[in-house]
Amino acid sequence: MKLKPVAEQFVLHWGEMGTTWGVNRTVAQIHALLFIVGRPMNAEEISESLGVARSNVSNSLKELQSWKLVQVVRELGDRRDHFETITDVWQLFNVVVGERKRREFDPTIDVLEQCINSPDFADEDKEAQKRVQETLALMQVLSSWSNEMLRLDPETLMKLLKLGSKVQTVLRSSRKNAK
Repeated sequence: MKLKPVAEQFVLHWGEMGTTWGVNRTVAQIHALLFIVGRPMNAEEISESLGVARSNVSNSLKELQSWKLVQVVRELGDRRDHFETITDVWQLFNVVVGERKRREFDPTIDVLEQCINSPDFADEDKEAQKRVQETLALMQVLSSWSNEMLRLDPETLMKLLKLGSKVQTVLRSSRKNAK
């Protein structure tokens, strides 16, 4: 399948962004292709569209499946696996944030808790103890906040995001009223 110019630009950019997100370029390009095309594709079609080796496509699809970003679907009369991704940007956002939290935040919180609960923690410098405790507190708040944000419906989340710096005004006002 020959991509139109805008689709090609989107796929190429997504691939470049993937490398900054810690994802292989081909993995990101396959995800972008499935997203922009908006229909299931088989591995051969993906390989042909992107001009990458079939083995690279297979490995990349496995990684996308591990991230819960790609699912296998069947098409009547075709024995090959076809792959699709979420096309709703809010569902996609939820999956990506949820997976990143599970892979990055949760293990970090676990390690910080292990550090604090270790009998050796008391032997650490008081400033080091303080930094570990503050880091854990921040990570726990961010984790809790992200869980709450993921529970919001898209309309509410969009309103919250659009508030932006207006939240600071509300907080400043509430602080003044509390005095």
